[in-house]
This record gives sequence, structure tokens and C-alpha cells, in this order.
Amino acid sequence: MVVALLALPAVRAGTEHAANAPAVIATAVLLLAVYAAGPALPRVRTSTTAATVWLSAVMAVWAVLLLCTRDGVWLAFPLFFVQLHLLPLRWGLAAVGATTAVAVAGFGRHSGALSAGTVVGPVLGAAVAVAVVLGYQALYRESEQRRRLIEELTAARTELAAAERAAGVLAERERLAREIHDTLAQGLSSIQLLLRAAERELDERPDAALGHVRQARQAAVDNLAEARRFVRALSPPDLEAGSLPAALERLCATTARTSGLAVHCHVSGEPAELPTPHEVALLRIAQSALANTVRHAGAGRVELTLSYMDTEVALDVVDDGAGFDPARAAAPGSGPDGGGFGLAAMRARARALHGTFVVESAPGEGTAVAVTLPCPTDPATSPPPPDPPDAPGVSDPAEQSRT
Repeated sequence: MVVALLALPAVRAGTEHAANAPAVIATAVLLLAVYAAGPALPRVRTSTTAATVWLSAVMAVWAVLLLCTRDGVWLAFPLFFVQLHLLPLRWGLAAVGATTAVAVAGFGRHSGALSAGTVVGPVLGAAVAVAVVLGYQALYRESEQRRRLIEELTAARTELAAAERAAGVLAERERLAREIHDTLAQGLSSIQLLLRAAERELDERPDAALGHVRQARQAAVDNLAEARRFVRALSPPDLEAGSLPAALERLCATTARTSGLAVHCHVSGEPAELPTPHEVALLRIAQSALANTVRHAGAGRVELTLSYMDTEVALDVVDDGAGFDPARAAAPGSGPDGGGFGLAAMRARARALHGTFVVESAPGEGTAVAVTLPCPTDPATSPPPPDPPDAPGVSDPAEQSRT
């Protein structure tokens, strides 16, 4: 635009053979050179002082051109944009006002008198330039805000994805820890007890020792099946072969056969279909509770009761053993064999299904373990449970198992 508007007075002065044609052409060429120096100097775009100096030089040469020819007034319009672009808003508006005044004065000088046209033209051009620049700056600010918002959202999405991956890893680690504790660890403990019993009976009662060895072998087979199952994240074999009450009855019978304890299973209420996560949690809690009784309670009798109610299902495991003080229970991992995760794992399973878990015990008074889970109205469509809020190793010490 500047080149075109500079060519206009130079060409007109040459074709009309004006007396001051050489001065107009020379001034137009000088103004073009001074104007072209601005984009070539990086400091003009980065320094307000440098921009002010350059604009002052441009304005001075332009004023001379305006004195020589009235066609110089058209250069005021592109100068408005340059001033508003390079200078702070307050200074830019002042420069636009000064340029408008010079344009009106120069145009009036060549016209011989001030008229509405000589005043309205430059003023209207200045108003249009200011409106366009302010509108552009508003759009630019909005675009920058949107760009920063998109960057923040992208960063937040990346952080969320990383957090979800970490949570998934932790949830899987907790699942494997609970499954290993409730299956392999308990099974290996049973195998160890059976082999010790076989060792004691080997000399005097070889038939009884052989029975213990066979039971240990069956326990190893069962635990191998459990290991393959939880690696594939499937339901326990006992639940795949029947209902939860039947699985609990088989568990009680197996515990009684391998430990010599009197273990009785009772079912109260009308059995109802439960979601698979509920059945798995109740079966695992029962396994862990019975394993604790066998290893530590010194009990002679255990009562396991599964109660179906209108909106809840409850499991109670009560023994007549030595009991313990829950407030002084060993923390997870601090037991003599590195155990102590049993009760914490049971509590985590109950919490994962929005249930409650209670342990009542005292030295010499036996132990009662009770878990209550809410029953979904539609087991087939109930969503999978959320991950437990607490890892098995960080629960209240009063809630820790003796294993």
C-alpha cells in the first residue's frame, strides 16, 4: 500500500509536468527508502524507542511530501496502522491523532481553505484504522487465551493418562497381592501343615501319613488351578462349579478334613443370585478367615454362616479359639513369617464393594469376623466394583490379620 501510494504522487507530478516534480519524486523516493529501513531493522519490532525514532523519521519525510503535493495525504492511512502496531496503545492513539491533524492541515493548505471534506476524510480514515486494529488485537488476545487453554488441557490430559496408567498398575498389583495371599499363600501353608503331619505319622502310621501326602498333593493341584485362574482373572473354580453356598460348604469340609477342626457351614435366608465380584469376595474372605483360625486360633470349633437378607448379604466366621487383641495386632509384613496381610486384604475386599467389615475378639474369648455387602437390585447388570481405596498394607493396625 505504501509503495502504491508513493507511486501515485510521483507519477502524477511527472505526467502533469508540475514545477515541483523533481522535489516530489525525490521526496517520495526518500520516504520509500526510510520506510523500507523499518522492516530491515529488527530493533524496530522489539524496541519501543527504536520504533519511535523510525516513525519520527518517516513522519518528518512524509510531512515534507505533504507540503509538496496534496496526494501525500493518502499515506496517512497506512501510517495509522503502523503506528498502532509498533507503539503502545496510548502512544499509538496520540500518534494517530497527530498524523490526522497534519493530514487535515496539509490537505486544507492545498485546498486553500478547510472544509467538511478535508476534515472528515482523514478523521474517518483514522477512526476506521483504530477500530480495525483494536478489533484485531481483541481477536489476537482471544486466540492466545484459547491456545494457552488448549495447551493446558493437553498437559492435563497427559497427566491424567499417566495417573490412570499408574492407578491401573497399582490396582493390578493389589489384585495379584490379594489373590496370592488368599490362594497360593494359604494353599502352601496347608501343604506345609499336611506334610508335617505326614512326617510325624510316617514311622508309626504309614497309612495315615500317605493320606496326608495325598491331601497335600490335592492341595497343590487346587492351588495350581487357582494360580492359572487369577492370572487369567477368572472366577474361582469352586464358584464355576456351583453356587456360593455350595462353594462355602466344600471349603468348610476341606478345612475340617485337613485340619481336624469341627467346621460347620450354615446358610440363612433364601439364597439369591449375587454378582460375581460379591461371590468372589465372600469366598476369599471365608478362605482367609478359616486359614487364620487353623494357623493361629488353636480352636476346636468354627461356625461359618452365610445370611441372605432383603438388601444385604452377610458372612460370619466365629471360632472358640484363643482370641487376640485387635488393637495390638501385628502390622502387615511385620509378623514372624513376614505375614500380617490377611485382615487388611479382607477389609479391602469389603470396601471395594461398599460393604462393612468387623472383627470382634479378645484374649481367651475366640474371634468373630463379620462382613456385610449390599445386594444390587439387578446382579446381571451391576457394574464391576471400584478398586479398593486402601492397599492391604496400609490399613489400620487394629484391622490387621494374624497371618
